Amino acid sequence: MPMIRTIVFDMGNVLLRFDPPYFIRRAGAEEDRALLLREVYQSLEWARMDRGSMTEAEAAAAMCARLPERLHSTVHALVDAWDRPILPVEGMEQLVSELKAAGYGIYLLSNASLRQHEYWPRVPGSSLFDGTLISADVGLVKPQPEIYRLLCETFALKAEECVFIDDAINNAEGAFLCGMHPVVFHGDVAELRQKLRLLGVRV
Repeated sequence: MPMIRTIVFDMGNVLLRFDPPYFIRRAGAEEDRALLLREVYQSLEWARMDRGSMTEAEAAAAMCARLPERLHSTVHALVDAWDRPILPVEGMEQLVSELKAAGYGIYLLSNASLRQHEYWPRVPGSSLFDGTLISADVGLVKPQPEIYRLLCETFALKAEECVFIDDAINNAEGAFLCGMHPVVFHGDVAELRQKLRLLGVRV
């Protein structure tokens, strides 16, 4: 049984819902869902925002250049306001609180744009985190091994003492290859608790 001292969380679809089809419907663009999904959330610009090589304003401008003018305001809403309001994953704030109270170090490792720092304080439970490392700040993205190693170096963590929770299997594998204990989150906090207990986590 590994000695676990630290729990590292992903953000999107772990701590909060990141649901592009829902955001598009909420913006009132249901009839253009496929087009906006492809040209906004599945675009190279979105990946570049996560890497920090493009700002939101630059990304939105590039997206708008490919789309009809009637969708430009929607593009800006989908890029700049998808987090209003924050949609927390049910039960996750309570889990984070319990882990913190049990004495575990709590950290965030997320692929996210530079604007993450603006909305992070509005994520329930964010004040309980001991540290965060955001891809756009460091020019690296999961599952690059360098980003997991940088997390450990930055916060003096030992990979073998870390559980890493992510909804993306490639990101979980990246953590595994760097010596962490990955757990794939499927949206069910009760299932996650069971997986953590199997690793000896007191929760």
